[in-house]
Amino acid sequence: MSTIPTIVVTPSAAADTYGRIDRGDTGGGTTGDFGATLQRAIQGAVDNGHAADTQAMQAISGGGNLTEVVTALSRAELTLQTATTIRDRVLQAYQDIIKMPI
Repeated sequence: MSTIPTIVVTPSAAADTYGRIDRGDTGGGTTGDFGATLQRAIQGAVDNGHAADTQAMQAISGGGNLTEVVTALSRAELTLQTATTIRDRVLQAYQDIIKMPI
C-alpha cells in the first residue's frame, strides 16, 4: 500500500508562483503584481464555476459523463470554499487593523 504525498502550500508561495507564471518567469524571483495575481485567481474561480455549470447542463440534457460532472462540481465547490475562507481572513485582518490604537 502506498502513501499519498502531502503538499503544504502557503498563501505567499502560491501568490509568488502565480506572479512568476504571469511574467513567464520559470526561475526564481519574489516580485509580482498583486492585483494581477488576484485577478487571475478570481478568474480561475469563475472559470471553475462556468465549467461546473456546463457539465451540469450536459448531464441534465442526457449527455456528458457522470464522473466529469461530479469532478467539475467538486472543483467548483472547493473553489467556492477557498474563496470564502480567503474573504473571511481578509475581513478579519481588516477588522484587526481598524481596532489598532494609533
